[in-house]
This record gives sequence, C-alpha cells and structure tokens, in this order.
Amino acid sequence: MTRPNIILIISDQLRRQALGCYGDPNVSTPNIDALAASGARFTQTSSTYPVCVPFRFTLMTGEYAHTRFIPAIEWRMSPAERTLADEFNDAGYDTGMFGKWHLYGNFGHYPGHNVVKASRTPVPRPFQGRFGTFAGFDIANDPYDTWYSTHDDPTMRKLDGYQTDELFGMAARYATQERDKPFAAVLSVEPPHPLFTAPPEYLERWRDRPLVLRENVELDKEYRKRGPHGRDLLDDLRVYYAMIENLDDNVGRLVAALRDAGTLDDTIIALTADHGELLGCHGLLAKQRPWEESLGTPLIVGNVGPGSRVVDEPTCTEDLFPTLLGLAGITPRDPKPGRNLAPIARGEADRLDREGVLLEFVGELRPNIVYHDETWRGVRTRRYKYTVLGDAHGGKPWQFFDLETDPYELTNLVDDPKYADEVRHHHELLRERMAETYDHYVLAPAFGVPGLNLWDPEAEHQLRFG
Repeated sequence: MTRPNIILIISDQLRRQALGCYGDPNVSTPNIDALAASGARFTQTSSTYPVCVPFRFTLMTGEYAHTRFIPAIEWRMSPAERTLADEFNDAGYDTGMFGKWHLYGNFGHYPGHNVVKASRTPVPRPFQGRFGTFAGFDIANDPYDTWYSTHDDPTMRKLDGYQTDELFGMAARYATQERDKPFAAVLSVEPPHPLFTAPPEYLERWRDRPLVLRENVELDKEYRKRGPHGRDLLDDLRVYYAMIENLDDNVGRLVAALRDAGTLDDTIIALTADHGELLGCHGLLAKQRPWEESLGTPLIVGNVGPGSRVVDEPTCTEDLFPTLLGLAGITPRDPKPGRNLAPIARGEADRLDREGVLLEFVGELRPNIVYHDETWRGVRTRRYKYTVLGDAHGGKPWQFFDLETDPYELTNLVDDPKYADEVRHHHELLRERMAETYDHYVLAPAFGVPGLNLWDPEAEHQLRFG
C-alpha cells in the first residue's frame, strides 16, 4: 500500500475517557475498539486549545492558534492559509470534507441569534479550504436540525435524519466511488456535542441505566441541562453515551462499506476529537479548561499494519497535520511545529524527540465566559501537567498534577515542597516552548526563572522619549 486512502473522523466533544478501548466501564464501542486494535491507540493526546474553532484551525494548517491570536469562537480563517487539502491536492489526492467546518466565523448568523439553532449561512467556496468535495456547514448544535451546502451550490439543505447517520452516509458514498487516484477525507460530526440527543432506539437503550461515575464527578450541585431528555446530570451523561454508541455503530457501517467496496485494505482510518467534555468532573460542564476530561482526546490510527500498539507519548493537536500527511508519505511544504506520528503508529519508532507538549487558552472575547479576564498556558509531559493563569500582568503558577498517582487531578501540588524541582522544571519547559513558538503570552517570573514578554516601563519610556 504505497498511496493509501486517508479518512479522519472528528467527533465533537468526545472525551478520551468515554470509549471502551480507553477503559470506560459504561459504554460499548466495539467498532472503535476494533479500529484501535488494527493500529495504534495514543493514550496521552491533548487538544492543545480545547475549543472547537482553534482546534480546527490547527488541524487545517498545522500552526499554533496563538500565532493568529485566535479567540475561542467566532473567528474566520483567511483563504490565504495553506491547508491540509492543499497538501493532499498537490500530492495528487482527491480531497473531501463532510460536516462541521466552524472556520467561517458565524458572527451571529443564527435565526433569532440563538446559538442553539442551526446556522443557515453557507460557507462560500473561497473559504472551504480548497477541498475538492465540500458538503458541510459552519455549525449546527442540533443533530436533528442540521443544514449544509456543497462546494458548487450555496443553497442550504436540511439533513433528513440524525446528523451522524447522514454525514457518515455521505462520506461512505464518497469513499466508495470509483476513482483513479487515492482520496483524503475529513468527516466531522458534532455528536456528542450538545444539544444532547440521539435516535430513539439509543435513548431507550440508555434510559435509567446505572452508571459508574469518575471519581472527580460532583453530584451535590445543580447543573445546566444540555438536552431535552431526562432530569439531571446523570440523564445527560446517559444521552452522551447514547450518542457515542451511535457514533460507534456508524464507524462499523463505514468500515463495512469500505470492505464491501474492496478498498478497506487500502484505507487508513483515524479517529479523534476537537476536545473533551467535563460533564460534572470537578463540578463543571463543557470544555475550555486544562483538566483531562476537557482537553484529553482519543487518537486512534487504524488499519496501519499488523498488530496493535498502545502509545503513551504525549501528543497534541499540532501533530495531526504532519501525521495525516506522513501516513500518505507526504512531507508538508513548509516546516511545522508538530511531529509526524506515522512511524510510531506503524510500529517503526517508539519515542518522540520532545519531553512534553504545549497547552493554551489564547483568548475569550465573550464577557461573562470563563477565561475572559484571565487566560492560561501549560505543558503536559508523560507524568505531569503544569499550568499558569493570569491577566496582562503575566501568568502565574496555578496547578501541578502528578497524573500517574492522581489521574483524576484531585490534588494540586504546585506549592508542595516535595515536588518543587519538578514544578520548576516544568515552568522552564513551558517558557522554552512559548519562546520557541513565538507565543505572545505574558509569563510572570517564578521559581527563579525569568518572565517572558513582560512590559518594561523604563524601556518603553526610553523607546518613546530617548
């Protein structure tokens, strides 16, 4: 298989811990588990910036979101950006994009300005990243009220059924067409992103089912409901699992369609998520935050050779661009900050040439939303996670977790004398990574380590007045 087909499945808000192959005791995901068994399962993948828009920018360009100062939402990617599709197109691939795009900016283009409703604004052709086939939408947020347009027709059409079912059907038809060259496709579905709902048979399967909760879930508080079914957080969690099992069944249908078409052996299927979902962990909902349930995502690269591999190296969003290209034997035209994980996925290498990965939250433009006034940066290594939090005066030490002894992040060790050397080391790692990637974030001095990007009023005075 010299020029494989590539399919990347993105499931919105799917946390790493919510799949059977990652140890979830509640859910059944035999098709995704089989995909993992046919290749590599990465156990420490983080969404560098755990929000929809910045993840998708980095996937499409390979660049850090801080290089464009991308806020959490409502941002439009310039057509001048060289994208993943450009790389595959130049290598002679057919390219397709199906589903959620979320790089056109929305800017309030919702009926009644209600963000729960589907966008009716098509993504114009110049803003589609130059995918040869485009059947997508910027955002829907309701899997039963999803409207899409195509590459050659801006008319918005409503999907007839449940979003995941319909988009997998579109992608399967594309993937099984007869063609004289390989294809690379992105299949991006919103479930299990809110609005939490699923087809009736899945809801019924999960009705009132007992759950094993994560140790950091807090039940003694009121939570905002995320969908129309049930009464409380536990019912929302049940619907979350119902959506995941529907996703798993669709993965099975896609694999079966490729097998029936005789192209499965020539197709690499990868699965990941743009970020996770807290769902009561640490008493919180949604994403944005640097806890594992929020930024920990699955990364599975299936059908890449005999045997299965479990990879414990820390990996991040920036690795996806060079990895997807690397699986096809393509080197990005321009240098990128991420690592090509294809050799590790194939079992040809064991380790990466780095100690950890950068984590970030660049900006939140919406008042009264978390991290509007203060933002964070962090670094995640194989065993530890360190974060800083601050405003324009500089991020200060915030959290330090030993993920080996405390996987639920219940004990903040940032001030623990026994971990002082490790905390300082991770602060130094963070500063180095920020400097290497031209991060504008202001880092306050700490642990005897100089700050970064600090405003010097005396130097400013000299610059202005001599």
